[in-house]
Amino acid sequence: MGGVGYIVCVAQIPLASPWPFGPRAAAIFKDINMTSKPVWFITGCSTGFGRELARHTLELGYPTVVTARNVAQIEDLAKGHEDNALLLKLDVTKAEDIESAVKATLARFGRIDVLVNNAGIGYFASFEESEMEEVRQMFEINVWGLANMTRAVLPTLRKQRSGTVVNISSQGGLVANPAVSFYTATKFAVEALSEALSKEVAPLGIKVLIVEPGPFRTDWAGRSANEAQHTIEDYRATSGQRAEMIRNISGNQPGDPVRAAKAIVEAVEAKDPPLRLLLGKQALQNARNKIADLQTDFDAWEKVTVGADYPEA
Repeated sequence: MGGVGYIVCVAQIPLASPWPFGPRAAAIFKDINMTSKPVWFITGCSTGFGRELARHTLELGYPTVVTARNVAQIEDLAKGHEDNALLLKLDVTKAEDIESAVKATLARFGRIDVLVNNAGIGYFASFEESEMEEVRQMFEINVWGLANMTRAVLPTLRKQRSGTVVNISSQGGLVANPAVSFYTATKFAVEALSEALSKEVAPLGIKVLIVEPGPFRTDWAGRSANEAQHTIEDYRATSGQRAEMIRNISGNQPGDPVRAAKAIVEAVEAKDPPLRLLLGKQALQNARNKIADLQTDFDAWEKVTVGADYPEA
C-alpha cells in the first residue's frame, strides 16, 4: 500500500543546558514563555478591588501591570513576583500617563489580554448640594479616564483579535439613590458605554465585562469619596441620612474584596462570560428589585406607551 510517510523527531533539551540555536532564538523562546499566560493591566491598585485583583493575578503567575498615581503605594505587591509585576505610575486623567503606560506594557510583555478599569472615586451630596468642580473631577476619573484608557488599549486588542475589557461599575450603575446622584450618573454612563462597546467589539473577538459590586470593604466610602461642604436642611432626611449611613458602615460592609477578585478572574476566564457580574447579596437583591419596579411601571402604562405610535393601517 503506497503513501507518504512521516518521521517525527522530538528533541529533549535539558533545562540546565545552554540554548543551542543562538541568541535570537533564545530571545524568542523567552518571549513566548513570558507571554504564555494572560497579561492583566489594572488601574487604581493602591487600594480596594484594584489592589486585591493585582495581588490575586500575580499569585496566579499572570504577568500583571500594577498601576497607581503613587507607585510607592503599590511596591509591596511586586515582592516575590518581580518577573511578572510591572509597576507603573498612572493618572487616568492624564493622556501622557496613559500613552506611556501602554507603551511600557507592550515593551515588557508584548501584549495586553485583560484591561481592568478600576480607578475611580465617590462623592456624597444631594443633587442640589453637589459642587460642580467636584462632580466634573469625578466624571474625569470615572468616565473619561475609563474611556481614554480603553481607547488606548483597543488597537492592541483589535490587532490580537482577542482580549477582555473589565469595567468596574457598581450596583449604583443600575439603581440610583439619594446622596450619590452624580456618582451613580458616572456609573450609569459606564454601563451604557460598556454595553454599546460590547456589541461593537464582539465580532473582533473582544469581550466586555461590567462588574457591579454592592457594599464591599474597600476605601470607597473612606478617603476615596469627598462630600459637599455646604448642606441644605431640606435634604437631611434623605441624602444626609444615607450619606451618614454609608460612612458609618465603612469597614464593616459584607463584601470581601479578596473573594471579589477571585470572582472577577473566574468570570473573565469563563467559556461564556456574562456581560454583567453582580457582586454581593445586596447588589443582587437591589438589581432584582429594580427589574420588578421597571416591570410594574411598564405594565401599568402599557396602553399609553403603545398608543404613542402611529395607528396601524
